[in-house]
Amino acid sequence: MTLEEAINARRSRRKYLGTPIEPSITDKLRELATEYSLGANLRIELVFNDGKAFNGFAMNYGLFSGVNDYIGLISDKNDLNNNERLGYYGELLILHSTAMGLGSCWVGGTFSRSLCPFPMTESEALVCAITIGNVAESLSFKERFIRNMTHRKTKAVDEMFEADAPVPDWFLRGMASVQKAPSAINRQPVAFSYNDGVVSASVKDSSDPALALDFGIAKLHFEIGAGGGEWSWGNNGGFAQCQTHEG
Repeated sequence: MTLEEAINARRSRRKYLGTPIEPSITDKLRELATEYSLGANLRIELVFNDGKAFNGFAMNYGLFSGVNDYIGLISDKNDLNNNERLGYYGELLILHSTAMGLGSCWVGGTFSRSLCPFPMTESEALVCAITIGNVAESLSFKERFIRNMTHRKTKAVDEMFEADAPVPDWFLRGMASVQKAPSAINRQPVAFSYNDGVVSASVKDSSDPALALDFGIAKLHFEIGAGGGEWSWGNNGGFAQCQTHEG
């Protein structure tokens, strides 16, 4: 499964089977997390076979079950673009997990941070977690119910960007991928633009951790849908399209 296929296949999952993830998959996830952490100056922590932070959380109210494995995204408060990069690379790990047959879910609040085995300095914060694990093929009744209750109507592609000229097909493919990007309560807060042939993206407040995570996620989706390229970090950061994908 390609990353683009993973975007189309993935759904947020909250009910996990509780069975161990295959060692070959955990090894690959560790390898990717290390690569992203070192390459993008991030702190991404993996937890396997320890679900205390989720399964013993009083405020969980049954939103999650069977969680034994998750990813912790730890933010550096002194790095202005850290949360944006965490969103980008956290979603990249999710898509690889999807391609390897795992379920996943972004989690901002319904887990106990104090039970996560991550020692942190005063300049760090556990901004969010990503549950991962083996899941049934179909969504459970509770998962379908939560999905229907928490998702707003998805924006149309032409509501998510502005342009000063007709946009090329690769840009529209990128935006179609952004349309499928997860965001808090499906608010889809990232605005894209195509002006003078230059692609850029922004959010209203990039210092807001949740918005910054959504920002990074949306940038990754655009990049994959557009056929490759590279973003500059931060608000109004530009996108350099991959020269081999100009159609």
